[in-house]
Amino acid sequence: MTLVLQRPLIGEPLALDLLNTTWPDRGERRDVFDEPGGVGAWLTERGLPDTPGAEEPLRHTRSVLREVLESPGPSAERALNEVLARGRLRPELREGGAEEVIEVDDAAWRPAWLAAYGYLSLLRARPDRIKRCSAYPVCTLYFDDTTRNGTRRWCSMETCGNRAKAARHYRREQSA
Repeated sequence: MTLVLQRPLIGEPLALDLLNTTWPDRGERRDVFDEPGGVGAWLTERGLPDTPGAEEPLRHTRSVLREVLESPGPSAERALNEVLARGRLRPELREGGAEEVIEVDDAAWRPAWLAAYGYLSLLRARPDRIKRCSAYPVCTLYFDDTTRNGTRRWCSMETCGNRAKAARHYRREQSA
């Protein structure tokens, strides 16, 4: 039987989805990787093979990405560069087409390296669109703001956005 992950936000780019494998839930911290089979289920959900030994590299890379986003600086950059040093893209010609082959020193690091590399790709494309939900610290989720004008504020309008609107309405009603 396949584990179905119950998470508040899915479908973000790999790096942000890795960050979003932890979240607060009714005052407790939830972690997909703490669930039996959670790492394998997450990898499968992301279209990656369930790689033996991937849990520790994923946990480490998740921590590094969080540090890069929340406490940027030389130490965080060094830590991310150490993850990135574990792999590389090698261009190759295959069946008449150009491809980039991912090479990693240890197969267990492949998913973590892909997440770290994916973060760099987001930074190159649109660094100002990597956002944390405006409901922080209640919500700790990150998202890639793909709206036309870049004004998305919530991980989900149905949860955090609705909660904020309801709180504003309640405050208006109380002051009236």
